[in-house]
Amino acid sequence: MTSTTSPTVVPGAEPFSADGGRVGVLLSHGFTGSPASMTPWGRQLAGLGYTVRVPRLPGHGTTWQELNSTRWDEWYAEVDAALTELRSRCDHVVVAGLSMGGCLALRLAEQRPAEVDAVVLVNPAINLARFDLKLLPVLKWVARSLPGIGNDIKKPGQDEVGYVRTPLKALASQLVMWKDVRNHLDQVTQPLLVFKSDEDHVLDATSVELIRAGVSSKVLDVVALPESYHVATIDNDDQLIFDRTATFIAEHVGAFDD
Repeated sequence: MTSTTSPTVVPGAEPFSADGGRVGVLLSHGFTGSPASMTPWGRQLAGLGYTVRVPRLPGHGTTWQELNSTRWDEWYAEVDAALTELRSRCDHVVVAGLSMGGCLALRLAEQRPAEVDAVVLVNPAINLARFDLKLLPVLKWVARSLPGIGNDIKKPGQDEVGYVRTPLKALASQLVMWKDVRNHLDQVTQPLLVFKSDEDHVLDATSVELIRAGVSSKVLDVVALPESYHVATIDNDDQLIFDRTATFIAEHVGAFDD
């Protein structure tokens, strides 16, 4: 008899939750990553009194094979449900994300503008100028995975608890979401804070360029991260991200006890 039990969550990849004041912050990790990349940021915000949620996206934090059986609408449904739960207890909610998590955050801002008060992105992924991605519709049926993209981190000893392989069917699904989000960027009107690493071995500059050109936000701040690679939330510039985010939220949304 075949078991249908989901794979066990890897230690360190568990979701994080903290209840605080009436301002909530939803943090989403990236593709093939896990909440481990966002939990330190979440703890910092929780320490300031904010209500924080760091969900584990379906297929993440277990095995890359499980991730390959999931699709972008399932990942989005997870953050959508987390936003609904936060709105039930908070007066204001900020959505934030790393890499693909940034794409999910942008889609929340596009789809639920009245319920998202501000957006924070770290090396957001909505595009890659790589010709080989055009081959994915065929390649995903030939190969199940390629070498992983995880742990692009300059600071020694850090681990985002991600996968060593990149599952191709799931990657192809992510690209479908990228296109959907790019097509509706003009619907993003919220204050927007973007962090971008000077050196990123996963993404090129096109995602941030498209976001800058496409959104309708009157407030759009881009902050350079000179000492971090792609997973900047647990890299050398992590405290810069934490501090600038707290200031941004206080300025554009409100303090935790408002």
